[in-house]
Amino acid sequence: MNDRAVPEESQDFNGFIRRIRSGDAAAAEELVRRYEPLIRREVRIRLTHRRLGRLFDSMDVCQSVLASFFVRAAAGQFDLRNRSQLVNLLVEMAQRKLAAAARRQYRQRRDARRVSDGAGDAVNHAVAGGSGPYEVVAGRELLERFRQCLSAEERQLAEWRSDGIPWAEIAVRLGGTPDSRRLQLLRAVDRVTRELGLEE
Repeated sequence: MNDRAVPEESQDFNGFIRRIRSGDAAAAEELVRRYEPLIRREVRIRLTHRRLGRLFDSMDVCQSVLASFFVRAAAGQFDLRNRSQLVNLLVEMAQRKLAAAARRQYRQRRDARRVSDGAGDAVNHAVAGGSGPYEVVAGRELLERFRQCLSAEERQLAEWRSDGIPWAEIAVRLGGTPDSRRLQLLRAVDRVTRELGLEE
C-alpha cells in the first residue's frame, strides 16, 4: 500500500506541474491558493526593518514571485519532482526578489514618501488590470506576451522543455550540446523576464 502511495502522489504532482506549464488557469489558481500564504508569510518575516516595511507590501512581492514563477515554469526552466521542491523554490524566489528590491531602494536612497511604486509594479506593467494574485494568473495573457518576445528557436526550446523533452533529445534535434541549449533557454528567459519587468 505504501509503495503505491508515493508514485501516485508523484504522478499527481507531475500532472499538476504539466498543467501549470501549459497555462491552465485552474492549476494556476490552485497553486496560488496553496502557496500564496506561504510566500506572504516568508516576505513578512523578512520585512523586519521598519523602513522596508513601509516601502514594500507582502502582496506586491508575492505577485511578482508568482508572475516570474509561471513564466519560467511555462518555459520548462524548473525540474520539480515534488511539492517540497516547489515550496523551497517559491521561498527562495521570494527571498531573492525582496533582497533585490531592497538593494534597489537603498542604492537609489529613496525616501519612503517619494516612493510611488513597489516590488509589485513589475506585475502591473506585465499584466494590465487586476489587483491580486488570482488576476495575475488568470488567463494566458502574461504567457502569451512572454512567448511573443522569444525568437522562433527560443520558443521551440521553451515548448519542448514545457512538454518535458529532455535536454539530450533537444540537442539531437537542434544540434549543440544539452548544456549549451539549456544555457540558451536560460539566457532567453532572463532577457524576456527583464523586458517584461518581472525581474530586477
